[in-house]
Amino acid sequence: MKRETKITAADTGKRLDRWFKDHFPSLPFGAVRKMMRKGEVRLDGRRVKGNERLEAGQMLRIPPIDDTPRAPRGEAELSEQDRADIRSWVLYEDETLFVLNKPAGLATQGGTGQHRHLDGLLDGLKSAGGVRPRLVHRLDKDTSGALLVARTPASAAVLAKAFQSKTSDKRYWALVVGVPDQREGRISMTMEKASGAHGERMVRSASGQHSVTEYEQIDHAGRRVSWLALKPITGRTHQLRLHCAEMGTPIVGDGKYGGKESFVTGIVSRKLHLHSRAIRFPHPDGGMMHVTAPLSPHMAESFEALGFTTDDYVDPFDDPEAV
Repeated sequence: MKRETKITAADTGKRLDRWFKDHFPSLPFGAVRKMMRKGEVRLDGRRVKGNERLEAGQMLRIPPIDDTPRAPRGEAELSEQDRADIRSWVLYEDETLFVLNKPAGLATQGGTGQHRHLDGLLDGLKSAGGVRPRLVHRLDKDTSGALLVARTPASAAVLAKAFQSKTSDKRYWALVVGVPDQREGRISMTMEKASGAHGERMVRSASGQHSVTEYEQIDHAGRRVSWLALKPITGRTHQLRLHCAEMGTPIVGDGKYGGKESFVTGIVSRKLHLHSRAIRFPHPDGGMMHVTAPLSPHMAESFEALGFTTDDYVDPFDDPEAV
């Protein structure tokens, strides 16, 4: 028998999928998604997708779930190394948010085969009052760099709205194989998910979601490798990886979209060379924030080996007349 529960003030601003994780910590994420797809979960009578932000007083209908009380995952379960690691990734913090420098190879959230992930380490950043931080957006497992984390449900709602309304943006650095035909430009295409020999991946399609990325070549090592600055205007899954591959310059180390040609032999790492260099967003307390993230170790080594220097870098997407 389905039951209804009223959303409390404590859960205001929280994503619905996060509500399930907090209230049913042992329930697999896949099971939650399945209930939503089947329409078994309703918020004020409406079907849901999981990304809805909750408001106090809303009525949530859910199917029968084994809600035997279980101790939630707490900071005590994290190892000393886990706690030291996540603290070392903090680039900026205040009472409302953190900006972290996510390392390459660490998944943002759990999934099949993902036993250690960023979301599972956020207990190491709990406030003195025990409030657990929450993710505002995600980065691919093999992408490094700036990632925003809210410290309260209220700030999570404000920051999530900033991403949805395009008042925040991210800037990426990538090393790509070859040199683009044009030094700078704008990539625009529709893309959708498809299955193939390499598993699920995004592909160019006649229909699907519209995607746009601005790019500029910053430097190059002969015709072998280029350093690109990338500004995604939309935020589709694997957008930058597909866009670079479609230009004929796949990101170094991206075998999923670039095949064998994406691996540069010799002194360059075989890891993915995509880094969230900077994030800009309106702070919940007012004003604009701009935080940059140092390169991950493998990308820093590749930059040095290729002779690329970041000392005099000027963001090509900045408006020089902007106040």
